[in-house]
Amino acid sequence: MRSDRDDKEQVDQGIDEKAETRSSLERGEVDEKQGGRRPTSTEQDAIEPVTLGEPLGHIDTRRSVKRSCSRASSARSRPLSIVPRSKRRGLFGSLTLVPEIAYPPDYKNSTKWGLTFIIALATAAAPLGSTIVYPALPVLTREFNTSETVTNLSVALYMISMAIFPLWWSSFSEQFGRRTIYLISFTLFVIFSVLSAISKNITMLVVFRMCAGGASASAHSTGAGSIADLFEVFERGRAMSIFYLGPLLGPLVAPVIGGVLTQELGWQATMWFLAIYGLIVLLMILFFLPETLLRRRPEETLPTEELSRMRTMDSAKVRTKRMAKTVRRFLIDPLLVVRYLRFPAVFITVLLAAIAFGSLYVVNIAIQQKFTRDPYNYGQLLLGLLYIPSGAGYIVGSLCGGRWIDRIMAREARKANRYDQNGKLIYLPEDRMRENAWIMVTAYPLALLMFGWTLRYGLPTPVPCVALFFFGISSMLVFSSATTMLTEFIRKSTSSGAALNNLVRNTLSCIGAIVAAPWINAINVGWVFTTICFFALLVSYTSVWLLRTNATKWRRAMDEALNQ
Repeated sequence: MRSDRDDKEQVDQGIDEKAETRSSLERGEVDEKQGGRRPTSTEQDAIEPVTLGEPLGHIDTRRSVKRSCSRASSARSRPLSIVPRSKRRGLFGSLTLVPEIAYPPDYKNSTKWGLTFIIALATAAAPLGSTIVYPALPVLTREFNTSETVTNLSVALYMISMAIFPLWWSSFSEQFGRRTIYLISFTLFVIFSVLSAISKNITMLVVFRMCAGGASASAHSTGAGSIADLFEVFERGRAMSIFYLGPLLGPLVAPVIGGVLTQELGWQATMWFLAIYGLIVLLMILFFLPETLLRRRPEETLPTEELSRMRTMDSAKVRTKRMAKTVRRFLIDPLLVVRYLRFPAVFITVLLAAIAFGSLYVVNIAIQQKFTRDPYNYGQLLLGLLYIPSGAGYIVGSLCGGRWIDRIMAREARKANRYDQNGKLIYLPEDRMRENAWIMVTAYPLALLMFGWTLRYGLPTPVPCVALFFFGISSMLVFSSATTMLTEFIRKSTSSGAALNNLVRNTLSCIGAIVAAPWINAINVGWVFTTICFFALLVSYTSVWLLRTNATKWRRAMDEALNQ
């Protein structure tokens, strides 16, 4: 009797193991016995290719046809695998009210969009800080008795730190998890914002502003990684568009808030506002944002017993090697993300987004400079309201553009008859560059051209505002498409792709913010935006053509080089 029962238990165990293996394969996991390893975050949410050119991800064809009925991953039949509170990862992980689960795309849609909202709020902190001081710059110059150039360093160095620090934040988030990095960085952001508010001289303000910018910038790269953790490839375009509302709407509302606070309470109020905003985001992350990075196999370590048997010299050598490895991982490895630029697909995608983002900051400076003079002569509050048209464009582009691009991807996969053995569509990142790419890279340069010449001739305010609205729509499509493609090209480290994008675009933005005013004064605003328009058209058209004709070949070579 006992042997029969044991046999039955073994059979049941075998069935359970097969079912678990089948479920793992459906999620794109790699079998250990085949010499595999624990997949990274993107390899889980974007099904790994078996051969070069195979899927980044797939979706049931019935879902792709009936898009409005899609429930994403949560529609799957398997139940949620909730991690026990005592085993939840991340700093203070047991405090989260939203439970951590084994496979984040299995969250309900409402939960995923709620988490996306929190991440977008976190991502808005950095651009809020960069633009909220614009109305206060003249006040700072007078109060600290310094030059405009020195005062502008409080913005320029803030943006430089926004460009550089995400290289480390993204690397750390892949090692220690997203939640821990969010909590540490936003704690630092609150502290440095308070120190900025109580600054007694311009040097103190510039230094603490730079530190605050570096701390808040963690959400840009880490946030893109979180979106890739939460959403499957077929729904990621829309998710990335919503996520991008944070960094793009920040510059919309910040000048309005900064103008009111500076006028009524002084420039210090802008820094206190950032500290309070950072604290609110910090509390939301603490209680509502669980760890989303997929669990990985722990690295093999030498047993303690074996170390104790070693001679003292050998043991010291092992510890020295470990220490050197740790130093390299913390200081050197984050910089290696720049090496991804050697791949044409990554370089061109980053360049495409960086030019559009750099143009945005030239627009911001032009608004500040031209609308405060004849024939407009607007005050600080009305000046801030002029950022609303572009912000409205961002919202329209976010709500409509992401869904449109996702549909284009599904259409291209069906047209190419790319199905896997289970009848599910196979998506490729280059599917995002179709007619939408030509439209968006044509629209935003022409909108800039219209904006520049309407300012040049002092046309009524609604005319340049129309140009700003269309610039907002088209540039949003560029930003979200490029960021999503980077997370799909660099699947082993999704946040690294976002950090690289952030590095290049913020560097160009800093340059744009510095040279815009003297450039406009030298040749007038119309010719400035004419130059930007034709340069953007030339580079963007070339980039889109190269991506459409070579992306598949480049992606395969990149996958082989990176062993993805």
